Amino acid sequence: MARAGRCAAPSSTRSASALANVRLVARLDVKATNLIKGIHLEGLRVVGDPQAHAQAYYEAGIDELLYMDIVASLYGRNSLLDLVRRTAEDIFVPLTVGGGIRTVEDVHGALLAGADKVAINTAAVRRPELLEEVARRFGSQCVVLGIEAKLRPEGGWEAYTDNGRERTGRDAVEWAREAVQRGIGEILLTSVDREGTRRGFDVELVRTVADAVPVPVIASGGMGTTEHLVAVARDGRADAVAMADVLHYGRLDLAAIRAAARDGAVAVRCP
Repeated sequence: MARAGRCAAPSSTRSASALANVRLVARLDVKATNLIKGIHLEGLRVVGDPQAHAQAYYEAGIDELLYMDIVASLYGRNSLLDLVRRTAEDIFVPLTVGGGIRTVEDVHGALLAGADKVAINTAAVRRPELLEEVARRFGSQCVVLGIEAKLRPEGGWEAYTDNGRERTGRDAVEWAREAVQRGIGEILLTSVDREGTRRGFDVELVRTVADAVPVPVIASGGMGTTEHLVAVARDGRADAVAMADVLHYGRLDLAAIRAAARDGAVAVRCP
């Protein structure tokens, strides 16, 4: 049994294809200058200073950081670039920035500020050609499609925009497939139904999308225990797991998360 702070080898029962490290991603939703957290992407509460939290997660060994301006699309602006610049000065793990990315120029500005990848949702739904334009200019590796998915009463999932407020009429899985054809390199898949509930990821959603596309899928929305991470990595086939509530409120620490993942035969990086 691995203890927090130790790196034990994952179980030999896992297949070779499953031995790629599952990335642990700290998701920081930002409104103005504040780190916030809600439930179902609503009922937002101020948690603190996003840069201070990002620094703490970096020092604790997080694999990647994700900054999301959750009201940028609603108000037609992006206020993250100053925060990204300050963060990039002291933090040296991949940084993804999303919210308010509407043009190739917006992407360029985010990359110049220090982002490694950009997440695009609303603007891509409105004009899917944007994904191709960004991929051609900057490479697929920096283009992340954000999908905010809600379960349909009749089955399947619909993609939403504007922080889970606006229906698109698009099937989330088919949209993921189309976006891959347009050149994206990764998918940030958020279950709006599970987000902030601590009830676990929508494993079926994640597995369905992961099986449908050849690019990495980041599972987001619902983590409350380490068992949830193990389930979405092993059964949902997620390539990365985004965490917010459990980190922001100190419910779990990264050393314990890594130890539990490896005890569950999920390979993770050893910092």
